[in-house]
Amino acid sequence: MTQRSYMRALVDALTYSLERDDRIIPIGAVSLVFDRGLGTDVEQTFWERFKERCIEPPTAESVIALMAVGAACAGQRPFVNFGGTAFAFEAWGQIVNEAAIARYITNGQFSVPLVYHSFHGMRPGMGPQHGYAPQAFYAHAPGLEVVLPATPADAYGLLRSAIESDNPTVFLSHAKLLGMQGEVPDADYATPFGTCAVKRQGRDVTIVALSVTVGTALQAAEELARDGVDAEVLDLRTIVPLDRDGICASVARTGRLVIVDEGNETCGVAAEVTATVATRAFDSLKAPVARITRPDVPSPYSVHLEAVLTPNVAAVVAAVRGLLGIAAGPTS
Repeated sequence: MTQRSYMRALVDALTYSLERDDRIIPIGAVSLVFDRGLGTDVEQTFWERFKERCIEPPTAESVIALMAVGAACAGQRPFVNFGGTAFAFEAWGQIVNEAAIARYITNGQFSVPLVYHSFHGMRPGMGPQHGYAPQAFYAHAPGLEVVLPATPADAYGLLRSAIESDNPTVFLSHAKLLGMQGEVPDADYATPFGTCAVKRQGRDVTIVALSVTVGTALQAAEELARDGVDAEVLDLRTIVPLDRDGICASVARTGRLVIVDEGNETCGVAAEVTATVATRAFDSLKAPVARITRPDVPSPYSVHLEAVLTPNVAAVVAAVRGLLGIAAGPTS
């Protein structure tokens, strides 16, 4: 195992793939690698090795996204980095109405093996245009795989799987995770889609989280342990495909469910997980499902208002205590 940042693990996975498959076309990858705190040695090495393959396009997201679809249909495997999620929205029609459905409308004659990567999530002072949690938006577009790593190890493993997939994949990196340090296996590996990770085993309640909220859930579980509550924490890792069996198996063990997602409450990931358990594991539930999400409002510029809207440890702890009938105690 080696300690790496989320950002370094992401770049390492892209580098590994580029070295082994000359069909991969990095589009906007230089802006992914440079000025991310990786060091000039990493930046220069990447540029020197792959400059002949890197395409650094103008600010024309719809053109970039559609160019990638055409290249993928022709046998290439593009990796497109949009930067912030707000820029990817400029290519919405090309992503959901071209890439996502190309295999279906051609009766399988074309596959679209490409990756659309962007940064997302609420972070201080970014405001409504750059504070989106767009995971549910993409999940509503049939044909797209949707990936949200929470750790450096999964940033590497899931990007490897995304690049190797024959389906169009939306890969969302939360901006608050980019500097996160964690252990990454030294051996070559890819993390399979559709399998959630049990980050902490428990018997009293299941806390389902994804992306940056996995850390929130783990902190809440540690605080709940001081109350004698044994919480199990699941990291979804991908929402399309969604590991419904893994979620229901955990709820069958614990009997209670809390879902933590930075996305909106209405028609969001938390709503889908709730519906899954209600239809597949209702008899296992000992209490109503609790959802901790952002309200259905834009992300504010004010850091103080943003802190109120962001799912946090205290909210998760309070929800679990409520399900278990435990009186509120002091929080750290």
